[in-house]
Amino acid sequence: MVFTTAGGGASQLYPYEIDNSLRFNDGDSPKVSRSISSSGSARNATFSVWVKRGILGTRQQIYSNKTADSAFDGMNMYFNASNDRLYIDHHDGTNYKSLYANMQFRDVSAWYHIVHTIDTTTGTATNRLRLYVNGTEITSFATDQEPSQNADLAITNSTGDQSIGDDPRDSNDLFDGYMAEYNFVDGTTLDPTYFGEFNNNGVWIPKKPNVSSYGTNGFYLEFKQTGTSANSSGIGADTSGNDNHMSVTNLAATDVTTDTPTNNFATWNSLQERPGEGLATFAEGNTKVSGTSKHGYATIALPTSGKWYAEVKFTSGSSTAHLGLRDIDDYTADGNTDRLLFRNDANYDDGDHTDLTSYGSSWTNSIIGIAVNLDDNEVVFYKDGTAQNSGTAISHNASNQFIHAATAGGYSAEANFGNPPFAISSGNADANGYGNFEYAVPSGYYALCTKNLAEYG
Repeated sequence: MVFTTAGGGASQLYPYEIDNSLRFNDGDSPKVSRSISSSGSARNATFSVWVKRGILGTRQQIYSNKTADSAFDGMNMYFNASNDRLYIDHHDGTNYKSLYANMQFRDVSAWYHIVHTIDTTTGTATNRLRLYVNGTEITSFATDQEPSQNADLAITNSTGDQSIGDDPRDSNDLFDGYMAEYNFVDGTTLDPTYFGEFNNNGVWIPKKPNVSSYGTNGFYLEFKQTGTSANSSGIGADTSGNDNHMSVTNLAATDVTTDTPTNNFATWNSLQERPGEGLATFAEGNTKVSGTSKHGYATIALPTSGKWYAEVKFTSGSSTAHLGLRDIDDYTADGNTDRLLFRNDANYDDGDHTDLTSYGSSWTNSIIGIAVNLDDNEVVFYKDGTAQNSGTAISHNASNQFIHAATAGGYSAEANFGNPPFAISSGNADANGYGNFEYAVPSGYYALCTKNLAEYG
């Protein structure tokens, strides 16, 4: 498990910026898809997509082109349920031709760049199906079945649908997480350097796609629009020039986010539980946590300096809930002495649930803000935009701690680290222009994202 902290590659500059991503919540059965009227190339193609995972342990489709019949005549690219590895299945009309990587994709704090190339015309068998992750070719496979030379694969079959986010045969195998900068090049085999590059520090970063032709069924999805129609204003707008716009199913404007490979925002960590209590239920790209006596921890630890702001929307329930900070040691031991929690009974707790101090107003269905000043070791909590206790700061050293929420008795906590899963009525960014908050960000405070960490962390 990897926890992103200050530094960690965040300080790298990006000559090419990715502005948006699309958030998939598997509970909504979301997808973008397109019916194919004419088959494209059966021998050459390239897939390039950036992916940030949400929940793990289920089969999740990145791309599928299948016919509606029971016989599998198409293509699948998906994360496998039992081991969180990337599996790719092709069919040549008779047999499966598959790549099953040994690499696991379990870091829910990171963006992965996945490139899959197909070239059945080449005489070198191992070059016919290739897989690259973050610019490096994957060569270790549990299954490596190469097609014969000049084999015809069902990459884009005219009797099937191109589908991103589910299996078009039965609407199962739902993706959960984020996708950005999705390129499908139909008829041309391109290596990863057409979509990314290593910077001077050896970090793989995006670059403007260098694609001259996307082919018959090719597309380029930037997820910059918010409409729900299959046109240039829709979430599934194709900006390749082909106008192969995707239909949108169970996705809304709030699913278009600014959490991207060039500015990675914190979310809840779907792999982390409070010791001995089991995992909570996570949803909406790990921005929502719920469950009785369950906990959510941010994927990005607070650095040692700077001023940081976040909002968490709580829905009403029957028992206590809180928002606050926990020490990194809480990942390995059930320690209660180094934490700060603002409880919904109008108390804050800076110890072990016995050191309670009256603070502000009680709350149920509210947006609770947290402003952490690491330069002066102070914290202020907000209720629906109003600083609590007349804005009097609480003394607390939160360096290397994690923003944390606990839910009980039906509460859910929807985190807005700048990438809200809920509709925002006013819209407020920090002074750098990052994030989308319901209430004004306190002066001098910033969203918890990698660009701000690089500058202030």
